[in-house]
This record gives sequence, structure tokens and C-alpha cells, in this order.
Amino acid sequence: MSTDVQADTTVIKALKRLRMPQTQRNREFWLLLFACVISGAALTLVQLGALGVIDPMILAIGGGLAALAFALHVVLRFVASDADPFVLPIATTLTGLGVAMIYRIDIAYGNTGWDAYSTKQLVWTAISLAGAIAVVILLRNYRILFRYTYIFGLAGILLLLLPFVPGLRIPDANAQVWVSLGGIFAFQPGELAKICLAIFFAGYLVRTRESLTSVGKRVLGITWPRMRELGPVLVVWGISLAIIVFQRDLGTGTLIFGMFVAMLYVATGKTSWVLIGLGLVVAGVAAATQILSYVRGRFTNWLFLFDSSQVDPDVAGYQPMQGLFGLARGGLIGTGWGQGRPEITPLAHSDYIITSLGEELGLIGLFAILCLYMVFVSRGVRIGLAGQDDFGKLLATGLSFTIALQVFIMVGGVTRLIPLTGLTTPFLAAGGSSLVANWLIVALLLRISDGVRRQPRVVIG
Repeated sequence: MSTDVQADTTVIKALKRLRMPQTQRNREFWLLLFACVISGAALTLVQLGALGVIDPMILAIGGGLAALAFALHVVLRFVASDADPFVLPIATTLTGLGVAMIYRIDIAYGNTGWDAYSTKQLVWTAISLAGAIAVVILLRNYRILFRYTYIFGLAGILLLLLPFVPGLRIPDANAQVWVSLGGIFAFQPGELAKICLAIFFAGYLVRTRESLTSVGKRVLGITWPRMRELGPVLVVWGISLAIIVFQRDLGTGTLIFGMFVAMLYVATGKTSWVLIGLGLVVAGVAAATQILSYVRGRFTNWLFLFDSSQVDPDVAGYQPMQGLFGLARGGLIGTGWGQGRPEITPLAHSDYIITSLGEELGLIGLFAILCLYMVFVSRGVRIGLAGQDDFGKLLATGLSFTIALQVFIMVGGVTRLIPLTGLTTPFLAAGGSSLVANWLIVALLLRISDGVRRQPRVVIG
């Protein structure tokens, strides 16, 4: 009799495991529907607030993008039914809010047609969703990326070097991070490079983790690595400094080095690596501030923004000042969609989209957006911690930390917590390269989350 009971219990558990993926996808469906409702409501309120009428065309285009998001959901039901149910709805919500804010800026500027930033953002959103669908379908097993660790590392370096190729780079840009194909199509290769380097870092650390954690001298209660293990950190630090010097891109250099140190800490669990990383950051920033006028100017604007003897309020200080004034005007609950003046701040649709949202949605709205980022990153970290192999754990954690670090750098920059750097706020800000890269990160996280729930415990390396 006990055997029959055990058999019945086994069958019940098996049925529960079979039903779990369906439950996850149903949860994702309702969350995604809610995300699309929020995005559609934001577009509608922008039109009512700024124009007083509703243009059904923009809502129809938004509906088409919602259909693509649901297409990704349907694909997940068939090929990745165990994927995390929160990642896609959160990314959809953030993207929709970003499109609504960019559309609101276009209304203020009078931009229409292809000249409108929102039109380009909608096109890039469609491309990004299509790319995410392709990755989910084609990448059946994320562990295959481990085989090409060094190829991805080489690809990341080559992508970072593309802006230096004659005929590709855009000479008039403030930072040498853009490339142009025929003067028609422009993108930032550094956005794709961060994904390639994340895959390389994950594969490299899996192969060398044992030597990184088991050897070294213990000083002041901390085990410090040997020089042969410290070498790769110094190389990445040097690459980050080279990016700052030659590309005038403080943001990308900080992002790459920060991502590597974070993944290094996850791989080894050694506090010494974090201390070394922070020390190298301080040393690099101090040197760059003394040598590079570009970096020195950023720090001057940060420290002496309201000192007219240090910062010209009509030139260098105009943008950050207007951003802060916009946040102050928004107050706790904001002016409402379409009721503020975010267009006064230069680059309100890209670098300063956080201040634009803060003005019209208020502190409460910004907190809600930051909470969405927090949940997104926490789900990514959870995917990594639940990983059955070291490679998936490091890759998911590294990609999640990349999003978190970008948000911290941009929000901290526009609020004067830290010096402002040239990055984009993930999913929200106008920019096709960033949007495509971030949706590829979404696809990879979905694939990893599906894989870690399906596979037995395996250790690679």
C-alpha cells in the first residue's frame, strides 16, 4: 500500500512540475497586458495633456509594438516555457514609458515624420523586439556561448575599436563612440561590445576561478592575489582608461571595468578584488582629472555647478541646472503628462530623460520607475544565483549588474550624486544601439532562466 502511495505522490509531483511552466507563462501574460495598458495610457495622456486631442495613428503604432511583445511571449510558451515571467513585462513597461516621454518632447519641439525622435525610437523598438525573438528561438542552449569565450572577447575589442576606423567614425561627435555606414545608419558599437565582453568575462572567470581563489598572500586579514592573477584586472583597467582617453567616453570605460570587477567578486567571493577595483578606479579618475580636460570639466561641473566663477551658467552649467530645475518643478506628484516644460533642458529625450520624467511624473513616478529597475535587476541576479553552472551564474549576474550600473551612473549624474557621463538610461532614453543591446540582454536572461530550471546540476570548467 505504501508503494502505491509513493507512486501517487511521484505522479502528483510530476504533474505539478509540468503545470509550473504554464503558470509562469500565464503570469507573464497578465503582467505583459498590464504593461501594454500602462504604455498606451501614457501615450494617450501625453496627447491629451500636450495637444488636447487623441491621434489614433500613434496609438496604432504602439499597438503594433505591443503585438511584437506578445509575439515574444508566445515564442516563450513554445521554446522557453520555464523562463522568468517578470523580465519581459518590466522591459516592456520601461520601453513604453520611454517612447511616451520621447513623443512628448517631439510635440514640444514640433518634430514630425522621420525627423521625430519618437518615430526612430518606435522603429528601433520593433528591431529590438525582433532581435530578442530571434535570440530566444536560435539560442536553444546558452551554454554554447561558453565554447566561444575568446571569440567574444576579440569581438568586443574590435567593436570598441570600430570608431577609430577611417570612414566609419563621426568626427563631429563629442565622444568618439559612434560609427556611420554611408552617412545613413549610425550606431554605437560599444553597446554590443558590453554584451560580448560580459560573455568573455564569464567564460574567462570560469576557467581561472580556482587559481583566483586559492592562491595569494594574506595581509590585514585579506587574501591578496598574485601578480599573475592581477594581470587581467590591470589589462581591463588599461582598456577602460584607453577608452576614456581616446574616445572621450568616461561612461563606457567605467561600465566595462565595473562589470568586470563585479563578475570577479561573484566568481571568487574575495573582498580583496573589490578593494583592488575601487583603488584602480580612484587612481584612474585622479589621473584622468589631472591630464584630460574633458574629465576635469565633468568634475568641475559636478562640484561647482552653482559657482559662476567656476562654471558658466549659460554654457557648461545650463543643461544640468535646467535638469535640476525641472525635477524641482515636478515635486512629489509631477505636473502631469504633457503639462511640464521638459524640452527646455538640452537632450531631454536622451541624456536627461530622467529629469523629463521626474518633472511630469514627480518623485513618486521616478520612484516607481526605479523600483521597476530594482525588480528587473533582482530577477536577473536571482536567475544567476539559481544557475546550475558557473558560466550561467556569472553571465546572468554580469548582465544584470550592467543594467544596474548604467541606471546608477545616469540617475546619479543628472541628480549630481556623481559626475555625469555619456551613457543612456536603459530602455527609456532615445537611442537605437542601446535599445537593441538591452533587449538582447532581456533575451539572454530569458534563455538562461529557462535553462537553469530545466537542466540538472552541471559544473563547467
